[in-house]
Parts: sequence; structure tokens; C-alpha cells
Amino acid sequence: MSSSTRDAAAQMTDAAMSLLESLDPDQRAIALWPFEDQAERERWFYTPTDHGGLTLSAMTPTQQRLAHRLLASGLSRAGYVTASTIIGLENVLDQLEGFMSDWGRERGRDPGLFYTRIFGDPAGEGPWSWRFGGHHVSVHHVILDGEVVGSTPLFLGADPASSPLLGPHPLRPLAGVEDLGRGLVRSLDEGQRRMAIVAGVAPVDLVGANRSRYGQAPGDLPLDLASVWRTRFEGELDERLLSFHARAVDESGLTSEHLEAVRLDQTPRGLAASAMSDDQRNMLRSLLDLYVGRLPDDLASLESIKYASQEALGGLAFMWAGGLEPGQGHYYRIQGIDILCEYDNTLSGANHVHSVWRDPHRDFGADPLAAHYRRSHA
Repeated sequence: MSSSTRDAAAQMTDAAMSLLESLDPDQRAIALWPFEDQAERERWFYTPTDHGGLTLSAMTPTQQRLAHRLLASGLSRAGYVTASTIIGLENVLDQLEGFMSDWGRERGRDPGLFYTRIFGDPAGEGPWSWRFGGHHVSVHHVILDGEVVGSTPLFLGADPASSPLLGPHPLRPLAGVEDLGRGLVRSLDEGQRRMAIVAGVAPVDLVGANRSRYGQAPGDLPLDLASVWRTRFEGELDERLLSFHARAVDESGLTSEHLEAVRLDQTPRGLAASAMSDDQRNMLRSLLDLYVGRLPDDLASLESIKYASQEALGGLAFMWAGGLEPGQGHYYRIQGIDILCEYDNTLSGANHVHSVWRDPHRDFGADPLAAHYRRSHA
């Protein structure tokens, strides 16, 4: 590791300690959790459900500021601005839905319902981690021996993906990952498209969904929307979600063949980067940078450099499903042995984006923690 990971860890530690010190005992009981609770530590969501932790609405204004300071310590400036904008979109979505959505709580779309939870003792000797999550935001960092050893899953979404502003330019928090992805697939020649485009219809959600581990045999297919919540609803709310999912599948024309084509396992599918032109590989690098660039700059640089060589980049594959025109539902993923970037935009007339960066070896700090425990028990 490098001084970059230590500097980032120090900032996160300071921010986490400041937040914890501001909390009263009841708040701490919700916000501070045992690191050993692996099941909870590796639980994550992107739906408007209970993400686990202390909500912004349960904090004083000073505590809210400290929670945002912690969030900002784990993101680049652009990443924090994007996440903050996504939080604010809850008000926009509430208006679009007639200020009536509830999702089993007093206000279904609520910028106050973003949750912070810290696992372990930031001031102690052992590993610790923190999580900030709410609708369309899920940020995780694991710190071990004073270094950041895991920063994934890192999810950002937007609903609506595009909203009007005064003036000619719309508000599009995740415009880059959509436009660069589409630009890359449209740059492909006919032969390359035959390899990259695996289905004419996109899945209606991320294929890996919110699984703690993705791509386990025999491979993942999308979950129904009612399953991507902490607790499954009962009665009318559950029926509403199931009906919404079925309608989305129906309207898109999605079939089992389309789903099978996008099954997610540990083998990258689609067009190998080694089969791209230099210009296309540069586009792929730029697209990757929009995922790893969510991290603080020094941490992002350590991730970007992994794909600086043609050989390393050549081990990635780019896959697309769905239409190629704006407004058409679409899905793509970039996959290699230690990276997955997954994106979809199908719901709400292809105006509802999900995007996530994952690492099968470092999600929730998995491999570094396993090595740490092996050493400590040797």
C-alpha cells in the first residue's frame, strides 16, 4: 500500500471519530456496530429501504454536517457533489410521484433517510469500516492497519436520470457513465458489435443486484424488485412492487433468452478490450475513470493505474444489452478478474439509472481481511 491509502484512512478516521463523539448514547447504539457482524457489514441496498444505521433525520444539524464530512472523506470532490445531488433528487422524485409515495414509512421519498453506520472502533487497533447509504447511494470503506483496503461496492444511481433546469441544460448527475458507455458501443464496427451486444433487450435492473457476493455458480440473474429491500413488504405494497416489476418486464419485451445472455458469473462476457482499437480502449479507460474516480483522488489514481498498460486493459470485456439511442432501455457492464462496473437505465422510460463498481476480491475488504485473520491466527 502507499501513503495515499494512509492519508485517506486518517481523514476517514478523524471524520468518523468526530461524528461518534457528537452522538448521545441512544444514537451511538444505532450508529456504532460490531465489526464482527459480517452479515450486517456486508448488507447493502440501493432501494429506499432501511440501509441500517442512524439517519440524517435523527441527527442534529451539527451531526448531519459531520455525517456529510464522513461521506466526503470517502469520495472525490466530483463524487461528493454527485452523491449530494442524488440525495436532493428525493425531493424531485417526490414531486413527480405527486408527493404521495410512502414505501411503508411516513415519507417514501425523503432526503433525511440516508443512513450512517460505523463498524468497529476507528480509534482501536483492529479493522473497522463505515457505510453511508440511502436511495441510490451506497458507499463503503474498510480500514485495516491504518490503510484503506476496500472501497466497494460503490453505488450511485439517479431517478430521474435527467431533469429540467432553468436554461438549456438538464440536470443529469450520471450523464458521463451513460454517454461514454453509449459512445463506446456506437464506435464499434459490425464485427465488434456482434461480440459486445449480447441481447436486444436490457434487463430491468442490475444483474448482480445487491448481492454481497456476485457471480457465484451458476451465475446471477436479476432479482425481482420486491426482493432488493431489507425486509420484504406484505400485502398491498408487496403486490405493488411485484406488479411494477412484471409490467416493466412486459413492456420491455424481456424474455428468458435475453436474461440468459446477461447472466453474471466470473467469466467476462462481451467484447474483449484487446479486440478494440486504440481509440476505443481510450474510451474504455475514460469510462472506467468515471467509476473509480468516485474515490478520493489519490485512491482513484491507485485504481486507474491498474489499467494503464494495454495488457492489463486487454483483460477486460465490455458487454451491452438493449437499444443504442437515447431514451431506449439499455444495460452494460465492464468486467475483469478484479473489477465489475455494472450499469442499467431501463425504468421510467429509460430515465432511471443504476451504476455500481465492485471488486470480487476487495468488496467489503474481503481478501485483505482474510489475509489479516490468517496472519493473526498463524
